[in-house]
Formats: sequence, structure tokens, C-alpha cells
Amino acid sequence: MTSRFAFNIATTDGRARTGTIVMRRGIIRTPAFMPVGTAATVKAMRMEEVRAAGADIILGNTYHLMLRPGAERVARLGGLHRFGGWERPILTDSGGYQVMSLSDLTKVTEEGVSFKSHLDGTRHMLSPERSIEIQRLLGSDIVMQFDQLVPTTSSAEDQRAAMERSIRWGRRSREEFDRGEAHAEGAALFGIQQGALDQDLRRTSADGLRETGFDGYAVGGLAVGEGQEAMLACLDFAPGQLPEDKPRYLMGVGKPDDIVEAVRRGIDMFDCVLPTRSGRTGQAFTLDGPINLRNARFAEDQEPLEPGCPCPACTGYSRAYVHHLVRSGEILGAMLMTQHNIWFYQRLMKDLRGAIAHQRLDAHAATFLDRYRRRQGA
Repeated sequence: MTSRFAFNIATTDGRARTGTIVMRRGIIRTPAFMPVGTAATVKAMRMEEVRAAGADIILGNTYHLMLRPGAERVARLGGLHRFGGWERPILTDSGGYQVMSLSDLTKVTEEGVSFKSHLDGTRHMLSPERSIEIQRLLGSDIVMQFDQLVPTTSSAEDQRAAMERSIRWGRRSREEFDRGEAHAEGAALFGIQQGALDQDLRRTSADGLRETGFDGYAVGGLAVGEGQEAMLACLDFAPGQLPEDKPRYLMGVGKPDDIVEAVRRGIDMFDCVLPTRSGRTGQAFTLDGPINLRNARFAEDQEPLEPGCPCPACTGYSRAYVHHLVRSGEILGAMLMTQHNIWFYQRLMKDLRGAIAHQRLDAHAATFLDRYRRRQGA
């Protein structure tokens, strides 16, 4: 533990933990869900609304921000916190996933990844050093190492090569982070475990990252199409290979039932675009499973999106009104739906933290999952 970053585990319940991450810009209660602020904004939300929902930390995206408006410009404007109006902690991803998934004509070498911008076709090079530099310019609180992600369907040879390269890139990320000002300013650096679904590859990755040493560790390379059963089978062993006294972050996950299952397996941090993306497409999350407000059955439904939910969307508007907004393409529909979904995810995390603290996570999880999945299985 250091003055700039401390992870404190308050209570455990099986493999699950609840506690706090203490940073200079605020305390992050764990397990935590980070709303995704890809381009310095959580889509359809004002930052004060994100905080009111209960979020302690948000995520920013290195790839998108380096292309527009540019990391150097953000730095000149006072950093990502001032630029976007969020003064609490921000985690920035390394950009590696977006380079692989959004860009054409990528070329991976030991130096880094050369890629073509999806915006204007210009070519760029993203290396461990440049990724850390960009995150430093943005003013990130939690900086992610640069890594290489390959699909879980890749050959065993490709999976091993990407995992080993990620270990080397993690070491270079660490060296660049320590050379710069981010460490002195209170930022933390997380390593990323790779290895697809293979237990031995994951162990080798974890051992290599541990040797370099990071403030926290992410489980990367999941939620990329392998399905929930395969993901959870990997989470049965992957978190336990990482240091027990450091935060464990499952990248890009996920659905509410994914989160509950992952918390039971020892994960402390999550992010996903699902609550915001679903809000813009008419899907609301509820304890009884997701509902699609575009459906005609809600046209005269005077209930709130989720009865009993304390969010402003539910206490002020009916399903019929939101249905009308969504079907009409009104911006307010996306705003209200997103606001409810962000509140739902933060309530989910609060309830999980409380269940762990009171040593009743298994019972709470069983009740939640039975209710949440019942409609989907009907």
C-alpha cells in the first residue's frame, strides 16, 4: 500500500470480497461498476447524474481520445477530469482492444501496433510507451498496460504468442509509467492477464505480471464471444492466479448476471457499454430481467420502468411515456433509459457489497439470478 493508492479488503464471503480503493481523487467502493465514458462523456448523461447514480469511477478510452480530440489537446485544456467535468477517479484503457476491433490494416510487431484510423484513414502507431504517454496526458488515475488481445478461437500458438508479448509489453508499460510523472501525481498502473481460456497460459501470464509488479490486475481477453459458460469456467481459476491483495478487474463485462457470477469468483471491478448502449436502443434493465420499451404492450402502461426503483426516470415518468419517446426517436427517451440503467447497475453493486459484508452472498445471488433469469427462460 502507498499514499497514492491503497486497496483495503473489508470483508470476504467465499471468494468474493468487498472493500475500498483509496486514491487522491476519491474512494472507490468494491465491487465497483465503471460506466463507460468512451469519448470523455457517458453517453446521454451529465456527469453529475452519473455521480448521483452512485458511480465512484468512470472509464475513458485511449484509442478514441487519441484520435479525437487528441491527448495533447486534452492535456492543454487541463486534463480529462476538467475537460469532461468529472473530478473523481478515471480509469483509461490502453487502446489495444479498439485497435484490434475497429481498425483496418493493423500490423502487430514487437514495437507495437500500426493501424489505420476508423475516422479518417490516417495511420498511427500505438506502442506500450505511446499508450502510457497518452494516458498520462489525459491525466488518468488508473492506467492500463498495453497488451495484445486475440480471439479465444485463435490457434494455441497465436494465443501463447499474444500472451507472451503482453508480458513483455507489460514490462515496457511499467518502465514508461515509472519514467513519467503519472506515478508521482498519484496514478496507479494495472497489468492485464491474457491466455484465452487456457489455465496454463493464464498462470504463465499471471506469473509474468507478478514478476513485473502492478498496483492491480485485470483479467483480459474475455467477453469477446466465447459465451457465458466458457467465461465463467475461466473465471473459476483465473482470478485466483492473481495476487490476492490487489484489485482484480474483469474487462468489458457485462450483463447483470455475468457480474453477479464474477463477483462470486473474486472480481472487484467491471466496465461495460451495455447499460448505456441498451438505454439508447430501448432496453431497460430490471430485477425481473431486461424489457424492451419499443414493444407495443407498453403503449398504455402507467407503471414506471421498474416499480420500486428510486431513479429520477422511474419516479417521474411512466413506461407509456418512455415508450412514446423511444418510438418517436426523441433524445429524452435515450436519456431517461440510460439514467435508469446506470442507476440499476449501481444498485446491483451496492446490493452485492452489502450481501458480502453480511456474509450472505450465496443466498442473495441465488435469489437475484432466479428472479432475473426467470422471464428470459419463460
